[in-house]
Amino acid sequence: MDLVLVESPAKAKTINKYLGRGYEVLASFGHVRDLPAKSGSVDPDHNFRMLWEVDPKAQKRLNDIARAVKGADRLILATDPDREGEAISWHVLQVLKDKKALNGQAIQRVVFNAITKQAVTDAMKHPRGIDQSLVDAYLARRALDYLVGFTLSPVLWRKLPGARSAGRVQSVALRLVCDRELEIEKFVRQEYWTIVATLATPRRETFEARLVGADGKKLQRLDIGSGAEAEAFKRALESAAFTVAAVEAKPLKRHPQPPFTTSTLQQEASRKLGFAPAHTMRVAQRLYEGIDIGGESVGLITYMRTDGVQIADEAVAATRRLIESDYGARYVPNAPRRYETKAKNAQEAHEAIRPTDLSRRPRDVKRHLDADQAKLYELIWLRTVASQMESAELERTTADIAAKVADRLLDLRATGTVIKFDGFLTLYQEGRDEDLEDEDSRRLPEMSTGERLTKRSIAADQHFTEPPPRYSEASLVKRLEELGIGRPSTYASILQLLKDRKYVRLDKRRLYPEDRGRIVVAFLESFFAKYVEYDFTAGLEEQLDLISNNEIPWREVLRDFWRDFIGAVDDIKDLKISEVIDALDVLLAPHLFPPRADGGDPRQCPNCSGGRLTLKLSKYGAFIGCSNYPECRYTRPLSATGDGAAEIGTKVLGSDPESGLEVTLRSGRFGPYVQLGEGVDGEKPKRAGLPKGTSPEDVDLKKALALLSLPREVGHHPEDGEPIRAGLGRFGPYVQHGKTYANLESADEVFTIGLNRAVTLLAEKVARGPRFRRFGADPGRSLGEHPTKGGPIVAKSGRYGPYVSHAGVNATLPSDKTPETVTLDEAVALIDARAERGAAAPRERRRKSARPANGAARPSTRSTAKPNANAPKRPAAGKKSTRRTTQAAE
Repeated sequence: MDLVLVESPAKAKTINKYLGRGYEVLASFGHVRDLPAKSGSVDPDHNFRMLWEVDPKAQKRLNDIARAVKGADRLILATDPDREGEAISWHVLQVLKDKKALNGQAIQRVVFNAITKQAVTDAMKHPRGIDQSLVDAYLARRALDYLVGFTLSPVLWRKLPGARSAGRVQSVALRLVCDRELEIEKFVRQEYWTIVATLATPRRETFEARLVGADGKKLQRLDIGSGAEAEAFKRALESAAFTVAAVEAKPLKRHPQPPFTTSTLQQEASRKLGFAPAHTMRVAQRLYEGIDIGGESVGLITYMRTDGVQIADEAVAATRRLIESDYGARYVPNAPRRYETKAKNAQEAHEAIRPTDLSRRPRDVKRHLDADQAKLYELIWLRTVASQMESAELERTTADIAAKVADRLLDLRATGTVIKFDGFLTLYQEGRDEDLEDEDSRRLPEMSTGERLTKRSIAADQHFTEPPPRYSEASLVKRLEELGIGRPSTYASILQLLKDRKYVRLDKRRLYPEDRGRIVVAFLESFFAKYVEYDFTAGLEEQLDLISNNEIPWREVLRDFWRDFIGAVDDIKDLKISEVIDALDVLLAPHLFPPRADGGDPRQCPNCSGGRLTLKLSKYGAFIGCSNYPECRYTRPLSATGDGAAEIGTKVLGSDPESGLEVTLRSGRFGPYVQLGEGVDGEKPKRAGLPKGTSPEDVDLKKALALLSLPREVGHHPEDGEPIRAGLGRFGPYVQHGKTYANLESADEVFTIGLNRAVTLLAEKVARGPRFRRFGADPGRSLGEHPTKGGPIVAKSGRYGPYVSHAGVNATLPSDKTPETVTLDEAVALIDARAERGAAAPRERRRKSARPANGAARPSTRSTAKPNANAPKRPAAGKKSTRRTTQAAE
């Protein structure tokens, strides 16, 4: 018996079917050990010794692997074909050696780029040993990340209250987002005008031509800078005679894009499908590891972490045959297309991402996949096929138009493109990050030199230059790849980490830096500039690649890095927080103090006029305050769009007209709130939190007093005379009568709801019964009937998140779906998959409880005899039984 080790149970299940008898396939469930999250796990003073700790969750699985390997003839390590996969195999092997589980068994490493029967069986015929160079590159990367994180983060915490942490690559990605935001803030819009004439040929076909020259001079885009200039040109053209000066048609070719790499797949899935990079990788992982199709588990795509753009010769040949069969010989180029990557530092160690079998068309496998899997598979299939198709043939026509006005000559130009042969465009066209107007996409009517044209209209349009666009997740991944920062396996985690730490936020698919992210970047640029430079980070990536090629020792790279890095850290140990604030105040000035509309000093305090606004830090983070504190208590968030809501400090809104007490806006542990007075004789002052979705910037004295007046009495119930109150609670706005609470649709309704509506809402709540009164259960949104099993399917929001339900089977919705957006087809796929998993568990338990092979009867589990005092006791409450742990692992 040979033992095969892989990462995931899905991959193990698929491979086990291919190998059959004589093999046992077990899963490690990813990495089994890591550096402990404490100081000293990497020791630079002892040649960068690394102390590893086994994940408690992996201990049971490692014990199972150790037991299995003792009875095996051979241990075959079949983890993924990249650095991470090599590292997992190496870690498992080290643990098995520590457990003394190896007794001379042959240890082999196999890799395959696709989980198909042919790829797996071929890999088994070509085993090798652990690639120590790849392991060394992993060790160097892991040590670098640890040393930066555990050395720099404590400095941040001490010098920059409210900061989270800093990472080696994440900080550089964050800097890209922050630098783009600074460009936008510094951008000065410039006015310009365009003059467009709508003209007609003698055959009454119309087209548009743009003014591009006047009196022998070319006009650039920004040359017409005022309405007066534009109006003068317009008047001249109104009375001009138009003639075709020249017509030129040029043939063009547009070539297909190469098959997907990890980064281009993430970019295109973001543009076309709206997938976040992390979600794209989760779906791709499932397609790679295997999908049950017709009773057989099959890997549908090749390995999804790659920067290579080439595909195997047999796949190229299969693609060309499919193109000829489906589209005709005209769409097959004379020679197969060969691609080379343009990405900086690309390793090209693996194939591009492609379907394992192109004959599995998207329409044929769709019924076996959930909605997102089907969309991503179709995207990969289309891109792969298009990459081997003939180029599109176009004709670009340029018409120069002469406009004669008295003794002046004005030049206009019209351009258009005609597709002569669509080629690959018949199947696929790459998405774009920006929606740009493309004049070339217009088609021009036929015209010839010397023809007179008729004026239909002249338009003068005002425009303003636009700042560079904020990064989307797709365009940030593209930029990171262009700079050589990060690797295919890291892009998704980099973006997710920035969002998890609340350094950036995603709004309408654009990345906005939060204030705490900008402060961290400003700190690093001020005191650790070298380590957030793009070239320096890319240079480290190059060195890691050299390590993986066995060209330089990994500890030498660490020593060179650590010598300079720890020196930079030591240099700022004695730096005072006030010095840090002063440096950040200067660096962030364009963001914190943008120019005022009236041209006044942007740092002048609006409260006292005599003080200057400066950056200040508190235990809750950063805010802007007046230099005349405590005489002037003016504060504000860092910016209206940042995450400064929790960093307000104290802002005086005015005085309560009834009590004369001061009303203030403040920040607390649970968010911003308003407060009346300061409290006397040990009594707490009255406070009210801001409703969800309310910005602190929108809160004035009137709104604050309204919040402080809650709960308000709506009236008395007509049945018992008891008061009905409206207020804001832990779960949102409500009306209350006795012990009955009914939710309101919005916080504004708290101040406006009348007695009749309140009584109606409370009566409806009582009618729904005690279960709904107690738990506030969501009746859900009906999606329709199950197409095969019948019965309604409902989408709901539950205690643990949104889900869909049918006949007692509940299935959790993916992170990108909500009860409002999920479709019936998606819900059916989720419910059927959940029902299948639920049915598999009892079958497995019955199999385990079957009779022994010798036919002896199994003791009854329902014996009425008294328990044996010497029998093993059931595990105590709170402890996991072996059986439960086994089932959880399975």
